[in-house]
Amino acid sequence: MKSTLALTIGDFNGIGPEIILKSITHSSFDKNIQPILIGSIEVFEYYARRLKLPLTFEPVQAVPSKFSSSAIPVIDTFPVTAKNIQAGKIAPDAGKCAGTAIERAAQLCSKNSVDAMVTAPISKEALHYAGYNFPGQTEMLALLSRSQKVTMMLVAKSFRVGLATIHLPISEVAQNIFQERITEKIETLDESLKRDFGIESPSIAVLGLNPHAGENGSIGKEEKEIIAPAIAKMRLKGITVEGPFAADGFFGTKREKKFDAVLAMYHDQGLIPLKMSGFHDGVNFSAGLKIVRTSPDHGTAFDLAGKGKANPQSMLAAINLACAISLNRKK
Repeated sequence: MKSTLALTIGDFNGIGPEIILKSITHSSFDKNIQPILIGSIEVFEYYARRLKLPLTFEPVQAVPSKFSSSAIPVIDTFPVTAKNIQAGKIAPDAGKCAGTAIERAAQLCSKNSVDAMVTAPISKEALHYAGYNFPGQTEMLALLSRSQKVTMMLVAKSFRVGLATIHLPISEVAQNIFQERITEKIETLDESLKRDFGIESPSIAVLGLNPHAGENGSIGKEEKEIIAPAIAKMRLKGITVEGPFAADGFFGTKREKKFDAVLAMYHDQGLIPLKMSGFHDGVNFSAGLKIVRTSPDHGTAFDLAGKGKANPQSMLAAINLACAISLNRKK
């Protein structure tokens, strides 16, 4: 039985449409996956011509009850044409097309019309210009799916990193580290590792915020007063969790290999080591969402837009992970 995935266009002035089309025509693309493209059919047709891919697209209003073997279904969500494309530029119409595609795909997931959604990269600036006031797709999808506890998790094969804070200035990170947040993130990771990744007894490592994990309070008190008590509380609930660890020594000795997931306190603390270990394999997964959503672990790459040189490997990994997680949730 095929898994049906909604693939959203992303910012069409970036590499989103290109990596989608390269992925679904790649020799390693799983034939048990039925893609449904969400966005602009004319934009997809334009990029198919540019990439010289022999693809036929079929406009549909909803998920078909029977799929054509010769055409890829596209749900058109915003009226733009190839003339609207400005490769490498930030534009409101690209943000609007990206935003409406996300909304429609989330609706399809919530109604179980598709098994999962995979979102191509968006420009947050273009999304804001189009009237979407969200820090990113994760926060937008949490609202659309009415999901209360969501944690951004980055996955590169067996390396998984959850983030306690996401897109915050470094100057604001410390004030956003509090016990309730840490316990919520640990619980969400534990539940996701069981439900989404099929790990019966997962183990989680928690990083400290300060250098040397605070050195018992001499270089910051967050570890001693907030993070360690949160870990102790979660252990009492039966969760296997350790820390707080000093991040540099933890990754330097490759201790992440001994755990099923790592909870980092801020974006770069967790994502630099993950991207160094597998940049093209990285996938952004929204743990705790009521629906299944993944995304490539890279941005719009405006510098590559329109050149036909974008690497689809992360998009392929996102598609495969979305399929695997949706199958795990059905068990």
